[in-house]
Amino acid sequence: MMHQICWYFTESWDQFRINGRVDVIDGSNSDPEKLQIREKSWFGCSMKARLQYLDPEQGCPSVNEQPKEFSLDPCAGPVDAFCVLILDPDQVDYLNLKSNQKLKFMSRLSDNGEKYWASLKTSPEC
Repeated sequence: MMHQICWYFTESWDQFRINGRVDVIDGSNSDPEKLQIREKSWFGCSMKARLQYLDPEQGCPSVNEQPKEFSLDPCAGPVDAFCVLILDPDQVDYLNLKSNQKLKFMSRLSDNGEKYWASLKTSPEC
Protein backbone atom coordinates (compact mmCIF):
# COMPACT_ATOMS: atom_id res chain seq x y z
CA MET A 1 0.00 0.00 0.00
CA MET A 2 1.32 3.46 -0.89
CA HIS A 3 1.78 6.02 1.87
CA GLN A 4 3.24 9.49 2.16
CA ILE A 5 5.41 10.98 4.88
CA CYS A 6 5.80 14.76 5.00
CA TRP A 7 8.36 16.93 6.79
CA TYR A 8 8.61 20.67 7.03
CA PHE A 9 11.61 22.45 8.54
CA THR A 10 10.53 25.88 9.81
CA GLU A 11 13.99 27.47 9.99
CA SER A 12 15.06 26.61 6.44
CA TRP A 13 11.53 26.50 4.93
CA ASP A 14 12.31 23.09 3.40
CA GLN A 15 9.44 20.72 2.75
CA PHE A 16 9.79 17.03 1.85
CA ARG A 17 7.08 14.63 0.71
CA ILE A 18 8.22 11.03 0.54
CA ASN A 19 5.97 8.51 -1.20
CA GLY A 20 6.45 4.78 -0.95
CA ARG A 21 5.38 1.45 0.39
CA VAL A 22 5.30 0.91 4.14
CA ASP A 23 5.88 -2.41 5.86
CA VAL A 24 4.45 -2.57 9.40
CA ILE A 25 6.33 -4.99 11.66
CA ASP A 26 4.41 -5.90 14.79
CA GLY A 27 4.54 -8.91 17.09
CA SER A 28 2.27 -10.98 14.84
CA ASN A 29 4.74 -10.87 11.93
CA SER A 30 5.88 -14.36 10.93
CA ASP A 31 9.21 -13.33 9.35
CA PRO A 32 12.06 -14.01 11.84
CA GLU A 33 14.33 -11.37 10.23
CA LYS A 34 11.66 -8.68 10.57
CA LEU A 35 10.98 -9.70 14.18
CA GLN A 36 14.70 -9.33 14.83
CA ILE A 37 14.58 -5.79 13.38
CA ARG A 38 11.64 -5.02 15.69
CA GLU A 39 13.50 -6.35 18.73
CA LYS A 40 16.69 -4.46 17.85
CA SER A 41 14.66 -1.26 17.45
CA TRP A 42 12.98 -1.87 20.82
CA PHE A 43 16.27 -2.27 22.66
CA GLY A 44 17.64 0.77 20.79
CA CYS A 45 15.03 2.91 22.59
CA SER A 46 15.66 4.37 26.02
CA MET A 47 13.75 2.91 28.98
CA LYS A 48 11.77 6.15 29.18
CA ALA A 49 10.70 5.74 25.55
CA ARG A 50 9.78 2.07 26.09
CA LEU A 51 7.64 2.93 29.10
CA GLN A 52 5.45 5.13 26.92
CA TYR A 53 4.11 2.01 25.19
CA LEU A 54 2.66 0.72 28.48
CA ASP A 55 0.16 3.54 28.97
CA PRO A 56 -3.15 2.49 27.33
CA GLU A 57 -4.41 6.08 27.61
CA GLN A 58 -1.48 7.68 25.77
CA GLY A 59 -2.53 10.85 24.00
CA CYS A 60 -5.75 11.21 25.98
CA PRO A 61 -6.34 14.15 28.33
CA SER A 62 -5.33 13.32 31.88
CA VAL A 63 -7.99 13.60 34.59
CA ASN A 64 -5.65 12.41 37.33
CA GLU A 65 -3.26 14.81 39.05
CA GLN A 66 -0.71 12.06 39.68
CA PRO A 67 0.96 10.46 36.65
CA LYS A 68 0.69 6.68 36.51
CA GLU A 69 3.79 4.72 37.36
CA PHE A 70 4.72 1.80 35.12
CA SER A 71 7.57 -0.64 35.48
CA LEU A 72 9.27 -2.68 32.84
CA ASP A 73 12.00 -5.30 32.99
CA PRO A 74 14.90 -3.76 31.00
CA CYS A 75 15.62 -7.19 29.49
CA ALA A 76 12.00 -7.82 28.39
CA GLY A 77 11.33 -7.78 24.68
CA PRO A 78 8.94 -5.50 22.79
CA VAL A 79 5.41 -5.04 24.14
CA ASP A 80 2.40 -5.66 21.88
CA ALA A 81 1.83 -1.94 21.22
CA PHE A 82 5.32 -1.51 19.72
CA CYS A 83 5.74 -1.80 15.97
CA VAL A 84 8.31 -0.70 13.41
CA LEU A 85 7.46 1.00 10.12
CA ILE A 86 9.84 0.51 7.21
CA LEU A 87 9.38 2.88 4.29
CA ASP A 88 10.61 1.91 0.82
CA PRO A 89 10.52 5.27 -1.00
CA ASP A 90 9.52 5.58 -4.66
CA GLN A 91 9.40 9.35 -4.97
CA VAL A 92 10.62 12.38 -3.02
CA ASP A 93 9.30 15.89 -3.65
CA TYR A 94 11.43 18.70 -2.29
CA LEU A 95 10.25 22.30 -2.08
CA ASN A 96 12.06 25.26 -0.57
CA LEU A 97 9.46 27.91 0.19
CA LYS A 98 12.08 30.70 0.43
CA SER A 99 13.57 30.20 -3.03
CA ASN A 100 10.57 28.45 -4.63
CA GLN A 101 12.97 25.73 -5.78
CA LYS A 102 11.22 22.42 -6.38
CA LEU A 103 12.88 19.11 -7.19
CA LYS A 104 11.36 15.70 -7.75
CA PHE A 105 13.35 12.52 -7.23
CA MET A 106 11.90 9.30 -8.67
CA SER A 107 13.16 5.77 -8.29
CA ARG A 108 13.50 3.71 -11.43
CA LEU A 109 14.62 0.20 -12.27
CA SER A 110 17.62 -0.27 -14.53
CA ASP A 111 17.69 -2.91 -17.27
CA ASN A 112 19.32 -5.32 -14.82
CA GLY A 113 16.63 -4.71 -12.17
CA GLU A 114 18.63 -2.44 -9.85
CA LYS A 115 16.96 0.61 -8.32
CA TYR A 116 18.38 4.02 -9.16
CA TRP A 117 17.19 7.61 -8.66
CA ALA A 118 16.49 10.25 -11.29
CA SER A 119 15.82 13.91 -10.50
CA LEU A 120 13.80 16.58 -12.22
CA LYS A 121 13.62 20.31 -11.51
CA THR A 122 9.95 21.29 -11.64
CA SER A 123 7.79 24.36 -11.36
CA PRO A 124 6.50 25.08 -7.81
CA GLU A 125 2.94 25.04 -9.16
CA CYS A 126 3.21 21.33 -10.12
